[in-house]
Amino acid sequence: MKIKKGDKVRVISGEDKGKEGNVIKTYPQVNRVLIEGINVIKKHEKPTQANPDGGILEFEAPIDASNVMLVDKKGATRVGYKHITETNKKEEVTRKVRVSKKTGEVLD
Repeated sequence: MKIKKGDKVRVISGEDKGKEGNVIKTYPQVNRVLIEGINVIKKHEKPTQANPDGGILEFEAPIDASNVMLVDKKGATRVGYKHITETNKKEEVTRKVRVSKKTGEVLD
């Protein structure tokens, strides 16, 4: 999954197309993301001991990760990967980092 928690993303399709928000949580097994203020749904709840008033609750629902694009300095961009070699106390360490396809900058 190319989107991580804390990333700023833009919705590219669906009811909330064009809106931007931060990723609250990711669900990699089902390829979905939960975004702050996006895909807000209403749920009617009966009164219970925990919520004695009941009423209509509003909360965000997850949307498919394919419907969002990562936003960097120059706008929405696709994400790629690159292996970077770093020298760390007498040894070389290779790590995989996310890279913006638009600008080529490292995102992690």
